[in-house]
Amino acid sequence: MSRIAILVPGKIHERVLERLKDRFEIIAVAREQKLALDGGTAGRIRGVAVSGAFPGAWMDQLPDVEVIASFGVGYDGMDVKRAAEKGIVVTNTPDVLNDEVADTAIGLLLNTIRDLPRAEAWLRAGNWKPGTAFPLSRFSLKGRHIGLYGLGRIGLEIAKRLEPFKVKISYHTRSRHSDAPYDYYPTLKELAEAVDTLIAIVPKTPQTHKTIDANVLAALGPNGVLVNVGRGWTVDEEALSAALASGALGAAGLDVFYEEPSVPSGLLEPANAVLLPHVASASVPTRIAMADLVADNLISWFEKGAALTPVPETPQKIQRD
Repeated sequence: MSRIAILVPGKIHERVLERLKDRFEIIAVAREQKLALDGGTAGRIRGVAVSGAFPGAWMDQLPDVEVIASFGVGYDGMDVKRAAEKGIVVTNTPDVLNDEVADTAIGLLLNTIRDLPRAEAWLRAGNWKPGTAFPLSRFSLKGRHIGLYGLGRIGLEIAKRLEPFKVKISYHTRSRHSDAPYDYYPTLKELAEAVDTLIAIVPKTPQTHKTIDANVLAALGPNGVLVNVGRGWTVDEEALSAALASGALGAAGLDVFYEEPSVPSGLLEPANAVLLPHVASASVPTRIAMADLVADNLISWFEKGAALTPVPETPQKIQRD
């Protein structure tokens, strides 16, 4: 009896392939505008393991696909509307990367406020000599009021990590969290006006596009700090570059950018910006856990008829004839 065929378009963590190869037939193809699949092969594919976007046009090439397992917590690159119309389950990898991203957010915040990367670079360049000292950092975490733009799973983990620093914590989301012990602000602008530090951890949606704009940055002010570990989509990078260059904003720490891996020169040049190449979840243990969840979603779907972590927009259980 032939094994169930699983499509893998482009690259994916090698552990996914290791976990799947003994149970399924793996069909690997390049990422192209149209998948290089003949009709017979496309008709045999019932599942997908993917890292990155999966457009609706690809779904239309796969008449019998049942489940698409995505490597990542964000699934804005998935055409979930088209998947739902076709009865396809889409899964992601929530929770397994919450701690890593939250830890990175705190590290990025401290590095940005205390200017630690530049201090290390100054030392490595041989500048620390008798009678010399690295300049005092302009800012301190002590006494800050931190606003969280987003209070989902990762946002809550960031908040928990901030509490021992004895800072004030507030947040803005679309609706108030009744059980959250932090002050709620109904708009992002109001949050920015109240706080001096803003940590963004919201997904890429039409509602979050460039919401951190010149007005929000001006509200944070010259002593304000922006940290973004969510999506570059959320920030107006031209406005941010201008604010950093003029001093209208004190500093920024960014792990994500609007058009990765392209980083605007206006963000590369300012000394008051700390930049990371989208590494918030990039540790070996976390990526292994993400890969395992991708594989486990596919295995559970075909063995039990239900995925472990389906996204809410698509079907939750098996719908086979």
